[in-house]
Amino acid sequence: MADFFLQALGQVSSPSVLALIIIGVLFGIIGGSIPGFTVTMAILVVFPFTFAMDPVSGVALMVGVFVGGYSGGIVSGVMLGIPGTPSSITTVYDGYPMAQNGEPGRALGIGVAASFIGTLISVAVLVFFGPLIASFSMNFRPWEITALIVFALTLVAGLSNGALLKGLLAAALGLLITTVGYDRNSNLRFDFGVPALGSGFEILPVMIGIFAFSQLMGNLEKLRDEQGKAKGVDTNVTIPYGRILKDMAGQKLNTLRSSLIGSLVGALPGTGGTVANFISYDQAKKFSRHPETFGKGTPSGIVASEASNSAVAGGAFVPTLALGIPGDLPMAIMMGVLILHGITPGPLMFEQNPILVGAIYASLLIGAVIMVLCQLLLVRWFAKISLIPQEILVPVVLMLCAIGSYALNNNLFDIWVLFVFGVIGYLLWKAEVPLTPLILGVVLGNNLERQLFRALELDDSWMTFLTRPLSALFLALAVASVIFSLYQDRKIQRNRLKAQRGDG
Repeated sequence: MADFFLQALGQVSSPSVLALIIIGVLFGIIGGSIPGFTVTMAILVVFPFTFAMDPVSGVALMVGVFVGGYSGGIVSGVMLGIPGTPSSITTVYDGYPMAQNGEPGRALGIGVAASFIGTLISVAVLVFFGPLIASFSMNFRPWEITALIVFALTLVAGLSNGALLKGLLAAALGLLITTVGYDRNSNLRFDFGVPALGSGFEILPVMIGIFAFSQLMGNLEKLRDEQGKAKGVDTNVTIPYGRILKDMAGQKLNTLRSSLIGSLVGALPGTGGTVANFISYDQAKKFSRHPETFGKGTPSGIVASEASNSAVAGGAFVPTLALGIPGDLPMAIMMGVLILHGITPGPLMFEQNPILVGAIYASLLIGAVIMVLCQLLLVRWFAKISLIPQEILVPVVLMLCAIGSYALNNNLFDIWVLFVFGVIGYLLWKAEVPLTPLILGVVLGNNLERQLFRALELDDSWMTFLTRPLSALFLALAVASVIFSLYQDRKIQRNRLKAQRGDG
């Protein structure tokens, strides 16, 4: 592995790839700095520009956006009190009060340092556990992979904020979308009389439409008031380096614990930075000697939040590379990049594409260093970027999304696909249907179909899924996931009813 890593490091250290990582980190930080733009949106906008690149360059650019995006959310969180990304919500709890107390530079410095350490620890987790999981999963046959994908979809749907049925329906709709066009035996299933649909939908315009279009429209509705509040914010920030070192020296255990939580949560399909964020913040508060200071501007809260959401980056790569199961939505898009370049993530990736795996490790490490330098040197400018009004941002991003979709095949039809799915995504968002299960269904649908049919071709008995131990285990976990989510939904409803009675 060391030889491959050194070869990959040599490729990633070339001037052209380093320049791409720097561009990716800068774009990621800028994207994360703008309220409502999110890491996922930044990755989607950059995705089309990787088409003409070799795999190492394309992945390096995307990893740069990934690392920068998770750290960029702290800027708007501290300066405006508005989380730049969902995974930096708890950063606001203590970062904004610290800024209001006249210490925005200290809050940003602590957050950036915690993000850097969190990313490094997550890379260590990826390096040690990625090959082990890949080696174990070499024993997986079509039955196990099919059952694992089903488990991943139920887990994602179950984490839909108390809307299990909507989450499951969204996942099913995502799978249904992948059935458009010809099947693997060249039989036409659905084309709705449109010849262009014979080959099915391209993943990119569908993903951009469902997530980016609906998100941008939603931002216009949600953030109009917050933009007004942002006027008059002092963006003249100075980082007190000595104070930051002293603060971080007193946060060693908190940083390590939060980074490990972020890495482990990131490795679970369908979780991501938001879940890690809340768990780490809660644990930091419980282990703190002064829990009463949380929410009032304590460094412990900022460290817990930023170390965990940045550590998700490395952790989320573990199931994506080793099993071909994306850990969260940004990872689903990253998986799309690999597929676009003819690389199928999964157990064989570590054997067949070791240099590319090494390039991902190296890009994460280099991206983390570049992120720290960019954040500390340019934080004053990033703070100003966080004030860009959505009225200007939305048309520009939509235009970039349309150009990216067109560039996929130089086909205007893909732009229509983007806007049709954009409207569908917006209507689903208005109906409070979670979009993550829908995207995961679109990404995993073809693989699920392929593995299912391979399993039935090898053995036409459905009972084989239950007689093979690992396959049966994954299906049992899928059922347990749904039952647990039902229990949680009922608990949430009971609490709501109690609260309403209390108000009454």
